[in-house]
Amino acid sequence: MRHRRLEHHRFIGTRDDMVVHDTDDAVQAEALATRLEADDLIGRRLVSTFGPDTLEEACNRGFRPAVPSGRSAT
Repeated sequence: MRHRRLEHHRFIGTRDDMVVHDTDDAVQAEALATRLEADDLIGRRLVSTFGPDTLEEACNRGFRPAVPSGRSAT
């Protein structure tokens, strides 16, 4: 489920760690939702959206993709 303030964006970047999350992936969306609340990323203005709303655009801006669900970080 997407955050209500970001519901029209698929790819959401967190600027404190420069990671982009795909909100169509349930695991990534849940991890992002947890971080948004726990770390007050919206209030601290540490969230980025992209135009066009693509992974390629996020990567062009220096963000790296979050680990896809079902994969290990190593």
